[in-house]
Amino acid sequence: MKEDVHQNRKFKLVYCTPALYMAGGVERVLTLKANYFADQLDYDVTIILTEGDGRPLFYPLSDKVKVINLDLGFEELWHCSFLKKVWLYLRKQHQFKKKLTNELLRLKPDITISLLRREINFITGIHDGSKKIGELHINRANYRNFDDRDTNFIKAIFAKFWMRNLVGKLQKLDRLVVLTEKDKEAWTELSNVAVIPDPLSFVPTSKSELKNKRVIAVGRYSYEKGYDMLLAAWKKVATECLDWRLDIFGDGDRSSLEQLIDRLEIDRNRCTLHGRTSDVEKEYVNSSLFVCSSRFEGFGMVIVEAMACGLPVVSFDCPWGPGSIISNGEDGILVENANVNALADNMIRVIHSDEDVHELARNAIEKSNKYRLETITTKWKSLFESL
Repeated sequence: MKEDVHQNRKFKLVYCTPALYMAGGVERVLTLKANYFADQLDYDVTIILTEGDGRPLFYPLSDKVKVINLDLGFEELWHCSFLKKVWLYLRKQHQFKKKLTNELLRLKPDITISLLRREINFITGIHDGSKKIGELHINRANYRNFDDRDTNFIKAIFAKFWMRNLVGKLQKLDRLVVLTEKDKEAWTELSNVAVIPDPLSFVPTSKSELKNKRVIAVGRYSYEKGYDMLLAAWKKVATECLDWRLDIFGDGDRSSLEQLIDRLEIDRNRCTLHGRTSDVEKEYVNSSLFVCSSRFEGFGMVIVEAMACGLPVVSFDCPWGPGSIISNGEDGILVENANVNALADNMIRVIHSDEDVHELARNAIEKSNKYRLETITTKWKSLFESL
């Protein structure tokens, strides 16, 4: 009887994250899980924010999920000089600690989950009685180091100091949750690491028939997504697959990539950089090949989305997401990281291999079932119960 009561316990959860007005992957995953916990498991869920007070949430949130915005305005730091930034940060961080402490003491949650932003500096020192979990959505090597072009000696020293300090904070967590086994192995100093991947963001209502001669890529226009390498690969693919086209969808500034298209003399009638799509499932289903050209991925949910829609996937084997999802040659193709020629050659191979492509697609659909929301939230439920 006691075991049944334990298994059906309705947990009180608090999530800490900066904002929910942006169309980011972390925001989408958090919203999905919070909605499921509140609506399906009847958990008491609160999300505490620091930014975007008064701005509409980008992803729909259940009426059962409560949102508290501390309205601290850390985003003000983006536009300050260095000295003012330091002063403002210290002042706002002091306010944050005080306000978050008051909220947790008032709410008395069973479990507090940090998305490992500014609160990780002090959250384990708040004695509200809750278990503390850290949730990391980027691999260790690229945590707070998103662009390897933007570095120098001073920054490198600071990064080492910052990482040592961070590890000390993470050791005090009741559990650190990462997305892949490879990333778990990277945290050699920690014995409290668990692996739970991100959930599939939607269940497709249809599947690609693999008849449209279109390659698709999805993700924000940023350096880590490697679209410069994808365009270089496409230059080669386009010369051998004359009736195929490439469409990329994402947020962000694409002006440098538009210039690259012109420099590479790529046919614009067969290569288009689109903004964000409101119906990504439709775009997957109307394509016949998905390509991931990222320099690194925390996980790579777009890969799972494409697989769920029945698309074969060709991806760089970058740290660490794609290799944790794809079984090379069975449900997708992994290519040596940053090898542009290999990426192009494998795209061409899949395009010209009708029989193999259908087998890859069938296996991809089967693999995607591992990441359904109810499967992933069951892992989280088990973790909560274990604590």
